[in-house]
Amino acid sequence: MERRHFLRASVLGAGTIAFSGSLWQGAALAAPAQNAPGPYGALQAADANGIHLPAGFTSRVIARSGQAVPGTSYTWHNAPDGGACFADGSGWIYVSNSEINPGGGASAVRFDAGGNVTSAYRILSGTRTNCAGGKTPWNTWLSCEEVSRGFVYETYPFGGTAVQRPAMGRFKHEAAAADPVRRVIYLTEDEPDGRFYRFVPTTWGDLSSGTLQVLMAGSATSGSFTWANVPDPDGSPTATRSQVSGSKSFNGGEGCHYADDTVWFTTKGDNRVWQVDLTGNTYELAYDDSLVSPGTPPLTGVDNVTGSSSGDLYVAEDGGNMEICLITPDDKISPFLRINGQSASEITGPAFNPAGDRLYFSSQRGTSGSSSGGITYCVTGPFRT
Repeated sequence: MERRHFLRASVLGAGTIAFSGSLWQGAALAAPAQNAPGPYGALQAADANGIHLPAGFTSRVIARSGQAVPGTSYTWHNAPDGGACFADGSGWIYVSNSEINPGGGASAVRFDAGGNVTSAYRILSGTRTNCAGGKTPWNTWLSCEEVSRGFVYETYPFGGTAVQRPAMGRFKHEAAAADPVRRVIYLTEDEPDGRFYRFVPTTWGDLSSGTLQVLMAGSATSGSFTWANVPDPDGSPTATRSQVSGSKSFNGGEGCHYADDTVWFTTKGDNRVWQVDLTGNTYELAYDDSLVSPGTPPLTGVDNVTGSSSGDLYVAEDGGNMEICLITPDDKISPFLRINGQSASEITGPAFNPAGDRLYFSSQRGTSGSSSGGITYCVTGPFRT
């Protein structure tokens, strides 16, 4: 039984690029993920930036909070959080949220074909605690407010004025992931009793109106599910998560990623990665730190998540020992990188450039442990594609 479907496709630019299923058909079907050596080998000694990487990979600093992005006059925002990359001709754009309140918002850095910074600029201002989000197939960035009755803002990395999207619900938003097949947006909620939602736009590509739905399932860690409409997406006086009896509770929803009829999301409160099979309408655990055997679970404080075209899932830690861990299509987990000397920070915003040979991410509070000490990095190397 093909119970596990990993990343056979990746949403890039305005469309979806599909990959052969042969790799996954031959993969092991064990779940959740277990400890194993990583596909790139052991981590090496820390480099000049304090980052342990496998052999053949290098890191560089792209930007620091409160300082001009090198090569520009634009001051990088505090507390960099969720991010994504967008193809831009022969180059690309990396966007990053700012998880501060007040202030918040999001910024962007534009790169040429060689990965050199050409400009940096603001794409969202005047919002609150913009944590994670998600890119859309029509090349906008959904920036989510992680506050009670927070909003989703649709922003325009290529130019344009950001727009508030109240139809997508008002709650403690975390991440978003677009599904171009079912034409919906999945949404996580960072509450101890948060829910997993999907927004069904009236017209795909227009998020101004639609229906907010919540996942309905039992209390087990696997099973079948359905969707139910949320009566009042505004969330007042009754919170959205409390409106539908029988909706499934998740402990601290965080990152969210869609590919090939599957959506993955993380819950930090119990150190889990959930996998939702959208074709079979079933859900299960892709990772649970309490089920790792033998050895010590490598991934704790699960947070932002992204995927590569090879089928590897990259999960960043909020806390733990400041690692990005890698889950392969055959359910093996290992550290991909570790940051030294930043234990009071968290890793945020992992995202690959369109070619898949550069991974961007941030240390939200850097070496100082303060939101003003954020550092945004790029790792380059022989990533599997």
